[in-house]
Amino acid sequence: MNGVARMVRYNWPKYAVAAVTLAGVAALPWPWRLLAVPGAAGVAVSLAATWWAYDHSRLHDWRWALDLLPTPRRYAVVSTGLDEISPALRDLLPDAEPTLLDCYDPVVMTEGSVRRARRLNPPPDGSVRADVAALPVAGAGQDAVFLAFAAHELRVPAQRQALFAEVARVLRPGGHLVLVEHCRDAVTVAAYGPGAWHFYPRREWLRLARGARLTPAGEATMTPLVRALVFQR
Repeated sequence: MNGVARMVRYNWPKYAVAAVTLAGVAALPWPWRLLAVPGAAGVAVSLAATWWAYDHSRLHDWRWALDLLPTPRRYAVVSTGLDEISPALRDLLPDAEPTLLDCYDPVVMTEGSVRRARRLNPPPDGSVRADVAALPVAGAGQDAVFLAFAAHELRVPAQRQALFAEVARVLRPGGHLVLVEHCRDAVTVAAYGPGAWHFYPRREWLRLARGARLTPAGEATMTPLVRALVFQR
């Protein structure tokens, strides 16, 4: 299933409300039906942006990551409800030792889209339930930690700070954090409208890394909508 189809399935109530609303406005007499045009355009732009970011980019290839850091022998994937990167990393790094950490907490992560995504895509085999403030991983043992579209689900600043502190703890000296996120900026706002406020600006991730004593070590852009930020312990 492609990225657009997944997004619609995970967020179908929003799209259903939008469709009913647009249909009702379109049924109004002329020229009031023109009010449907901005809403329809917004939905179309959002879907096109998702297709561009997820289906027409190198994002899910993950070979790009090996251009940004040494090939890890041990790595951890931290997810907060949906882990879609572990299979690709296993294929790409068959000789490495992965640790899959499922940090989903339904009390904290209350988004309906996350619940639906989790029902449709259970955690991969071998996943371990974890707390973002106490990852069940020994200190200084991981060559890399991957956080893909996960950290923004932590809506309380202290939770994000705790996660970054734990990432720094489990990384070996010289190890890398690979953070993949939509960064809220003018392009993201233009693509997703108010939905862009579900994400955080790039400066927030830099602030958290600085607080955890992680140093910027590289960056890649997967279309202007998605960024990979790499930090080194």
